[in-house]
Amino acid sequence: MQQFSFKNRIAFNYIITTALLILVVFCTIYSIVKFSVYNHLNNDIGKEVKNHLNEIEIRNNSIFLIHMEEWKEREHNTVDVNPVFIQFLDKNGDLIEKSPNLKKQTLTLHKSIEDDELFDTKLLNNKIRQIQIPIYQKTKKIGYLLIAMSLEDASMVLQNLSEVLIIAYPLILIVLFLIARFIAGRSIKPISSIIETSNIITKDNLTSRIPLPQNRDELYVLSKTINNLLDRIENTIEREKEFTSDASHELRTPLTVIKGTLEVLVRKPRNPSEYEEKINFCISEVDRLNNLVDQLLLLARFENQKQSLKKEKICLNAVILDSISRYSNTIQAKNIQVTTVFKKDYYIETDIYLFSIVINNLVSNALKYSDKNAKLAITITEDNNTIECSIIDSGIGIASKDVGKVFNQFFRSNSTEHPEIKGTGLGLSIVKKLCILLTIGIQISSQENVGTAVMLSFHEEDLK
Repeated sequence: MQQFSFKNRIAFNYIITTALLILVVFCTIYSIVKFSVYNHLNNDIGKEVKNHLNEIEIRNNSIFLIHMEEWKEREHNTVDVNPVFIQFLDKNGDLIEKSPNLKKQTLTLHKSIEDDELFDTKLLNNKIRQIQIPIYQKTKKIGYLLIAMSLEDASMVLQNLSEVLIIAYPLILIVLFLIARFIAGRSIKPISSIIETSNIITKDNLTSRIPLPQNRDELYVLSKTINNLLDRIENTIEREKEFTSDASHELRTPLTVIKGTLEVLVRKPRNPSEYEEKINFCISEVDRLNNLVDQLLLLARFENQKQSLKKEKICLNAVILDSISRYSNTIQAKNIQVTTVFKKDYYIETDIYLFSIVINNLVSNALKYSDKNAKLAITITEDNNTIECSIIDSGIGIASKDVGKVFNQFFRSNSTEHPEIKGTGLGLSIVKKLCILLTIGIQISSQENVGTAVMLSFHEEDLK
């Protein structure tokens, strides 16, 4: 069985609720009208009871009409829109007197019905409403006063009303369903736009966006959320394309160099020193290639920020000193003066492996871009429950226009002006991603031919 469309389901659910509400309203209207008709009839019967009890007298346990002539001339003997039927009975239920409009008929005394209780019965197959009033002489019951009024008009009114309501009920529901379906169709129009936009979006077409509804309702929020999602997807794919293009270029360069060198070697026989020189050159390019692959793998490994961390309490001073020791050869070769300012031992809670990568990359960069006899200062300070670590070098610096780009993958500022400095442009990109993963703040300031300063800030929750 084919399911309803979303638009029809909304209209159907709405109409079910409305149908129940209308049913309650119609039943209430019918009950109110019925109560009103019967209440009016009961009041009329009550008035007749009061009037006719005042028109009798009791003598010797017998009931007599005070004004017999007037009784016979009353409206009971005429055609009335709502005639009143009067009948007097003795204590045995035998007829004493009745209104002329009863003609040959009599009202029936229902002994199973309690006295003074209104009830419905029939007279000549016509519905009537009747009451049985006992007549007492002192405390002795000597007869009954039976009063009835026709229910035909009331029954006709109630029947007509019920027929109108029964006929109107399905018609109203059909009209409401069509209206609800139309309104639902307009209300979910943004969903149709979402479907149409989704159908035309491909990996080669991510620029389409869902038109935002005018009303700032849930559908507006949904459309805006999906547009934001598409923006993130487009940015991610663009970054992936850029990364793939840059990575393939960076990988192809050392391979091309190695291939060209080997082709030169095999063209003609050469002396051992030439072979050794070219082979060593190829080995350096392979090392460069290995380093690039390691960095790419590291970047891909921690691309997902949900990577589980193995946090432990570490000494910040020790990690920095270990990193300086690791690059002692470079420091000695360039005769770089390294100074450290640690007023005490500082402890943080973080992943020591990832944090060591951050410090090693920053120290390596500071040494790589520093000339001989340069200076490198590493300082740790604490202020307002925040630990800050500064790594300041006196190297070649970064152009002010490039400072904001240094965290981009494969970006290297003025690399053509310093061909002697080898690099991949991935170091700071890895540092930035690891700082985000470890919730470490990082800021870089630099000035060409003056030097670069990197500031690491540790959040309060990481200080143990």
